[in-house]
Amino acid sequence: MQNSPTERLFAILERQRSAFAEEMNPTVAVRQNRLARIAAMGDKHAAQIVEAISADFGHRSAQETQMAELVYVGAAIRHAERHLERWMKPRRMPTAMHYRPASNRLLRQPLGVVGIIAPWNYPYQLALAPAVAAIAAGNRVMIKPSELTPRFSELLARMVAEFFDEGEMAVIIGDAQTGKSFTELPFDHLFFTGSTAVGRMVAQAAAKNLTPVTLELGGKSPAILDPSSELATVAPRLAFGKLLNAGQTCIAPDYAFVPKDRIDAFVEAMQRAVAKMYPRLAANPDYSSIVNERHFSRLQGLLEDARSKGARMVTINPAGESFDPAKRKQPPVLVLGATPEMKLMQEEIFGPILPVLAYGHIDEAIAYINRHDRPLALYWFGSDAANRDKVLSQTISGGVTLNDCIWHIAQEDQPFGGVGASGSG
Repeated sequence: MQNSPTERLFAILERQRSAFAEEMNPTVAVRQNRLARIAAMGDKHAAQIVEAISADFGHRSAQETQMAELVYVGAAIRHAERHLERWMKPRRMPTAMHYRPASNRLLRQPLGVVGIIAPWNYPYQLALAPAVAAIAAGNRVMIKPSELTPRFSELLARMVAEFFDEGEMAVIIGDAQTGKSFTELPFDHLFFTGSTAVGRMVAQAAAKNLTPVTLELGGKSPAILDPSSELATVAPRLAFGKLLNAGQTCIAPDYAFVPKDRIDAFVEAMQRAVAKMYPRLAANPDYSSIVNERHFSRLQGLLEDARSKGARMVTINPAGESFDPAKRKQPPVLVLGATPEMKLMQEEIFGPILPVLAYGHIDEAIAYINRHDRPLALYWFGSDAANRDKVLSQTISGGVTLNDCIWHIAQEDQPFGGVGASGSG
């Protein structure tokens, strides 16, 4: 009998380690079966997943959950299934002449037990997509979902228990203290998605066990509108990237660089784009709420701080609706005249607020980006190839989408991750 949550964690870890020791290199068929079970789990419980996440948010667009969570994980499973056999094959490597007739082979081996700490903003995607990778590689998996999405976390625990033995995959429900204990387990690999501040603590906890970590963090991802960009094309794509999940996305464009002579035109283009996308906001079932009162209040604080320091706010509210604070729907806001002293330029916004920075020459935007932590994503809009290549060669970010937002994360054959403060591993 386990007397504490920590003992329960260790008991599951030991069970998975024992199971791994008995099957250290699962066959293609075994791994394919486990991937198929993840797919079947998502298919069977799709409606419940949508409902639970929406309930946790107060309201979450069903289309956003289907696209960004269910479809995304399904694509990851299909990609792994198609390539698994090739990934597992031993690879013949070159051998220097003076070592022949010896030969070299590269064998890929599972690590053992992988821990996954998932955040609240995309709770299904960011729990199961890393699990798909770990299972495909032959590992056992323990998942700690966020305590901020309790309904979904409970559903995930029931789903996984239905389709998997605890020695294959297990879900750990608990509060922040449980999460802290989870990070201190001697995993063979630990995968964390969340804020940079918490990522630092996770890395420190893992270091005590020399556990290798993958940190998917966040930060302030810039969008650069080149003078050659067409606002009629840029605005709808930028609005989509910023307003998906009401801005609660780690790779959402966090702020925008706009040529100083096009600020007014940019504001008008964004107003038109948002009005077309969301004719109504407060009563629109496709426009998501902010996840909880603390995060909603934080956004109001960011706006008030910017206003008090001289910024001009442009709230986009096409239907002129009233917003009930209890429902936590935040209308999109463009913040003009944002400066480095403002809190919204010092921390990741994670909401439908877009600071707009005016620039005269592309070098100003590049210099600003390079003075700050390296972002998880960067977005460039335009047709000037020289300026495009200059931005790509003189900035460093985790990933880039050109002339659009977000889509680089969905490219299964491309790596995804951060750099420095936006992630590692």
